[in-house]
Amino acid sequence: MRRIGLILSVVAIGIAIGGYVFFNGERKPPIRYRTAVVERGEIVSVVSATGTINPVVSVQVGTQVSGMIKSLHADFNSRVKAGETVAVIDPEPFKARREQAASNLDMARSNVARSKADLAQRKRELDRVQSLLPQQFVSQNDVDVALTNFQSAEAQLRVAEAQVKQAEAALNAADLELKYTVIRSPVDGIVVARNIEVGQTVASSFATPNLFLIALDLTNMQVDTNVSESDIGGMTEGKEAVFTVDAYPGVFFAGTIKQVRLAPMNIQNVVTYNVVVGVDNKDLRLKPGMTANVAIVVAQRDRVLKVPNAALRFMPPKTEGDRRGSSGGQAAKADGGRPLHTGGETGQSRTVWTQSESGDLVSLPVQTGISDGVTTEVLSGDLTEDDSVVVGIEQSFGEKKGNELPPGFGNQRRTRSR
Repeated sequence: MRRIGLILSVVAIGIAIGGYVFFNGERKPPIRYRTAVVERGEIVSVVSATGTINPVVSVQVGTQVSGMIKSLHADFNSRVKAGETVAVIDPEPFKARREQAASNLDMARSNVARSKADLAQRKRELDRVQSLLPQQFVSQNDVDVALTNFQSAEAQLRVAEAQVKQAEAALNAADLELKYTVIRSPVDGIVVARNIEVGQTVASSFATPNLFLIALDLTNMQVDTNVSESDIGGMTEGKEAVFTVDAYPGVFFAGTIKQVRLAPMNIQNVVTYNVVVGVDNKDLRLKPGMTANVAIVVAQRDRVLKVPNAALRFMPPKTEGDRRGSSGGQAAKADGGRPLHTGGETGQSRTVWTQSESGDLVSLPVQTGISDGVTTEVLSGDLTEDDSVVVGIEQSFGEKKGNELPPGFGNQRRTRSR
């Protein structure tokens, strides 16, 4: 009897331990998936960029002479006409230089008159000695001396005439400098910037100083944007673009691409290209220098089948490998590790996952088209409208997987409340 009692005690203890483990031990809850419905609708693929609003034509007005600003005839936002005076440099030093150049010209002309008189005298002396030489009243040496003096007088006359031309050129230069003391607008427009004040001295050297910046027409503006080389393939003239500015929150301005400039720009090892977007600014709300957030329409599709991008990024957990469909395992190997590309690429092979009636995951390969960043066009595959695709795994409140923890945190075992 004692032996039977001992055996029954051991069996009872085993049953108690097994029941405790069964009812209180860790049991893995079933996995529940989040799904989304495949829809049909419009997809617009856009490229986002940041740019600056500038006038279509802006002219920098400088000076060709150095001096002190005597007066200003234009200010910020002044409307000016072509040829209108915008500033005057003190002309007194240039007037003095012109008077000096004029007096030098008069002196050079006087030297020409004197050289002509001297030449005439030398000509008479040469004729006289040449006429007396046959009667031997003069020697041959006297004739040679008279001829030399005549030739020297001719050379002196040519020097005097060259000095006259030189003096005339100096006078013309002085006249031009005096004329350049009056700074005029080269175009019709509006003064955007003024960089000088009365009494300020400006110096004209190798770099012409920028005194005024005149915009030709502020009713037609342009946005200069920088588009990366990966997106420049979809940029062509005539494409539509919309943009916003911080000055008018919620207001969208429309424009079209006018030019895709070929000169590359390397900004922090990223190659970009300047895409110019033309904008109508008749109401003058847009000001030069504003920062614009531009969205350029690259492609647009209407009434197409589309799936959420989360469905293309979803990968089943490894523990579900035994519960996938047969086609799912092969598709996962073929395409599971391939990253998602958006922004207008077409003909990319992707995989989406659906659930069968028994709850198992089944993979469906599809060919994708353009994307708007949220949904992607489906070009071909076994998906139809109103099908459900898996986009993620549902988690209870406060549950977080170890691989989703921040770096430096290990896997933490979830404590079961009792």
